[in-house]
Amino acid sequence: FLNKKFNNTLNCKQNVLFLQNILSQKSVQNNIIMLYQQQIRAYQQKIKNKTDLLKVQTYAIIKKYWFKTFLLSIFIWVFLSRDISIQLNLNAPSDNNTSVAAKNTSSKNNRTKAVNTSLLSKSKTTGGKKKVAKKKKVWTAKQKRQLKYVKRYAKIAKTEMNKFGIPASITLAQGLLESNIGQSTLARRNNNHFGIKCFSRKCKKGHCSNFSDDSHKDFFRIFSSTWESYRAHSLLLKNNKRYSKLFKLGKKDYKNWAKGLKKAGYATDKTYADKLIRLIEELDLHQYDN
Repeated sequence: FLNKKFNNTLNCKQNVLFLQNILSQKSVQNNIIMLYQQQIRAYQQKIKNKTDLLKVQTYAIIKKYWFKTFLLSIFIWVFLSRDISIQLNLNAPSDNNTSVAAKNTSSKNNRTKAVNTSLLSKSKTTGGKKKVAKKKKVWTAKQKRQLKYVKRYAKIAKTEMNKFGIPASITLAQGLLESNIGQSTLARRNNNHFGIKCFSRKCKKGHCSNFSDDSHKDFFRIFSSTWESYRAHSLLLKNNKRYSKLFKLGKKDYKNWAKGLKKAGYATDKTYADKLIRLIEELDLHQYDN
């Protein structure tokens, strides 16, 4: 229509006016609207056809794989409704091992059940008394210092026990008692933790020292290290006949060792054995005798 009516010979302004006149006509406007509506309907029909095709394809897939879809939906429902923890064991045993393990676990379960039933019967016979949890020890300030000393010299005490047969608990308790937890003048100046005296009349300079008077009995050995003091203590007990009977006792028999040391005259204190035993039991020093 425009090709017929449009005059190429007219100038630009006239052409624009011509077009305005044509578009102002109602019939032309209606035709344009109809064209747009037709295009919209065609586009809507195209979308509808695609959705229908997608529905058909989905239905065909579900129909073909309905069982797998059903199982998958159940799995998703279970996974979402309950907490499931899946542990991957990369080193999974073989079938034979798993069967054996299953048998072992079943036998262990039976044993534990038997033990539980026996415990229940015992609790019934004892009037249903509940077990009281063991309270944690509360250490005093002095005991904390003693434990620091024990921690520092426990390895030396165990080495001496393995070499000479003296219980480590006895060695540690004597070291604590004789050196006043390593703070006595003798321990600090001479590294002498066991009150070992010097009885030699021809000792060299630096071998011993005196802290009270000129009596030779008050001279105490000087050691270059604490370890040397511990070794001298072991040799004193091992080589002196007064203590020979003690080595017939077991390494864990700390009570008789303490009493034997007092009886052999290691110290003049009448309560020496009781003090050693009390230290060992309060600080659990017997654990180092194993």
